[in-house]
Amino acid sequence: MGDSPENPDGLPWEAASEEDEAPSAAELEDAGQESMFGGPPPATSAGETLEEPAEQAVAASRPADASESAAPDPTQPYRVLARKYRPQTFAELIGQEAMVRTLANAIARDRLAHAFLMTGVRGVGKTSTARLIAKALNCIGPDGQGGPTISPCGVCEPCRAIAEGRHIDVIEMDAASHTGVDDVREIIEAVRYAAVSARYKIYIIDEVHMLSRNAFNALLKTLEEPPAHVKFLFATTEVEKLPVTVLSRTQRFDLRRIPVELLEAHFAEICRKEGVEAEAEALHIVANAAEGSVRDGLSILDQAIAHADLDTESKVTAERVRDMLGLADKSAQRRLFAHMLEGEGKALLSAIDEQYALGVEPLALLRAQMDLAHRITVAQVSGGEAEGVSADEREQLGDWATRLPAGQLHRLWQLLLKGHEEVRLAPDPLVALRMALLRTLYAGQMPDPGRLAKKLETLGQSGPAPAPSKTGATPTDASSQGNLDWGELVEAIDASGMMQEASIMRLQVRVVELSDGLLRYGRDAKYSDDIRNVLRDTLHRHTGKRWNVEEVPGGAGAPSLVELIEAEREQAAAATRSHPLVRAAFDAFPEAELIDDGGAAPQRREIPWSRNA
Repeated sequence: MGDSPENPDGLPWEAASEEDEAPSAAELEDAGQESMFGGPPPATSAGETLEEPAEQAVAASRPADASESAAPDPTQPYRVLARKYRPQTFAELIGQEAMVRTLANAIARDRLAHAFLMTGVRGVGKTSTARLIAKALNCIGPDGQGGPTISPCGVCEPCRAIAEGRHIDVIEMDAASHTGVDDVREIIEAVRYAAVSARYKIYIIDEVHMLSRNAFNALLKTLEEPPAHVKFLFATTEVEKLPVTVLSRTQRFDLRRIPVELLEAHFAEICRKEGVEAEAEALHIVANAAEGSVRDGLSILDQAIAHADLDTESKVTAERVRDMLGLADKSAQRRLFAHMLEGEGKALLSAIDEQYALGVEPLALLRAQMDLAHRITVAQVSGGEAEGVSADEREQLGDWATRLPAGQLHRLWQLLLKGHEEVRLAPDPLVALRMALLRTLYAGQMPDPGRLAKKLETLGQSGPAPAPSKTGATPTDASSQGNLDWGELVEAIDASGMMQEASIMRLQVRVVELSDGLLRYGRDAKYSDDIRNVLRDTLHRHTGKRWNVEEVPGGAGAPSLVELIEAEREQAAAATRSHPLVRAAFDAFPEAELIDDGGAAPQRREIPWSRNA
């Protein structure tokens, strides 16, 4: 419980008489705290207490400066950075501004909920926030007259006792080791009694998702209607495991991952206070490895400080941090990525072997390539500067973002993601890494599937290229010309494979008006079927444009292509009959017939036209 006085050499009742100016037991009782639960606060004059309470609270809440931290007390055991720099005020809690603002408004308006739930990934401040809320609700100020505040003073007896974990009215329980109904029953029976010395009796239940189903059910009624002097503070990393009946009875705060920039600044400040020199790139690596967790980052930083060479005055360098974490050098990562893009398989394998010999794990090497692909893609989409520690890195990533197509980057990501799973599960990660990156190298050079499919679709619509004519010229798509020619357009449609539609166009259509996107035509009165939809779909498929097709009644328009061919044949036959030799032959042989032997081979297959088509 920790209720013994801080002066072990004297009796509790003798502590108050050591200094004449120290607060008496009656004053502590008036402030809501009996003298038996801790020694008196540091002796100050009445004028100092009244004039400078805010300065004292701020000074008490701040960590020691660099000179003090650099020379720790040799009589005290070493405390790791994650414990030494645990936030003691909401101002020191980084990255959770929305939650702090909500709590501040609730305290200012006296709208405090009876139960709070803090959830988030490891190391973002869930338990620290619960303790800070307990201090904020029970703080009485340096003068003993204060109320709930978002800025607890840190010097009053409740604040000090809560920070040291010895306050009798702040009960912290680990749900992982107290999972049953019996443990919850103790809480239910204890909440009936008022707080001994504090304003509120507070129960902090860490890893609350570990409670059994029956334990949750036993707690529901008390959680819904607790006594006015009781507050519940829950913390969990797996909020999805909590029953919805518990979630509906609490005010939930989702603590966010801490951004890398905030972590870098936080770690730099801690290094300054510890009197340790650290490179900016080293802190960036530590912040990235922390994955948004302050505690993870401080643990890595603690290890990096211990790993630093003594001959470099214990300076934390990026090289040492990468060696400690088994990470590849940034320039080596970019060289490996460049080998993949350029299709240099031999150089790629050499780079892999070089990094593996330096102690870089295959999985870490693959994750580095995935990180590069991600940063290049983000820079390409956002249009801003690529994220990188050095100017050379940002310049090279920006160049790749400009040159590489978006489709290639996404294929690289998918291939690397597939390779990551294979390397993680493979019996020999190095072999799996080589094969995964070689596959990425060759598959990354393939054409984009979307463009390839679109190209095939276009070729399918346009059909095979027509055979060249005798003069060596190839037919031109009439739809792309400024002045459309109906005959050339029909020939192009016939060559694209739509022969039946071309036949209808030759036989029936008498063009009245033809322009880009417009066809007005007439037909012989013997044709009664509606061919507008056929013409419209055919022209759209061939040209890729929407056409307005209109039939003009009365059979107006120029002769159809078949009618033109027949007229030319009749004209040629009449010219042949009018030749003197032919007329002389018919005069000698009146029953003779003029037969066309076909002449030269036709340019295309002649179709026996049907008048009923």
